[in-house]
Amino acid sequence: MKIAIGNDHAGPEYKAAIVKILEAKGYEVVNYGTDTFESVDYPDFGHKVAMDVETKNADFGVVICGSGNGIAITANKHQGVRCALCWIKEIAILARQHNDANVISIPARFVAIQQAVEMVEAFLSTDFEGGRHANRVNKIACS
Repeated sequence: MKIAIGNDHAGPEYKAAIVKILEAKGYEVVNYGTDTFESVDYPDFGHKVAMDVETKNADFGVVICGSGNGIAITANKHQGVRCALCWIKEIAILARQHNDANVISIPARFVAIQQAVEMVEAFLSTDFEGGRHANRVNKIACS
C-alpha cells in the first residue's frame, strides 16, 4: 500500500515518527513534507498529497499542520479526496468507517506524537462500512 504524507513546519517530528512506523509495517511512503521548522506554506504540501490520492497514485494520505484545519481544507479541494481532521483515535476510526475518508489530517500543536501515530495506524487499518454510509458518501462530491 502506498501512502503520501505532507506537512508544514509544525509537523517534521510527527512526520518522521509516522513514516518510521509505516515503513516498518511495509508501506511505501511518498514524502512531500518539509523536514525543518522554518516557516513554509501548508497548501504547497497538502495539494501534493491530495493530488496523489485524487489520481490514485497513493492509496491514502496523511497531512499535518499546526491546527490540522488549513491543510485539511486544502486537501478537500480535490475531487475524490475526503480528508478528516482527527484529534483522537476514535475519530480516525469513524472517519474511515462512516465517511470513507482517504486522507487523515493531524493537528500537530494539539496532539502528542504517539497519539498521532496511533491515529494513523487506526485510520489505515479500518475499513469503510459501506451500507447506509455509502449513500451519504456518494452525496459528498460535487459534479
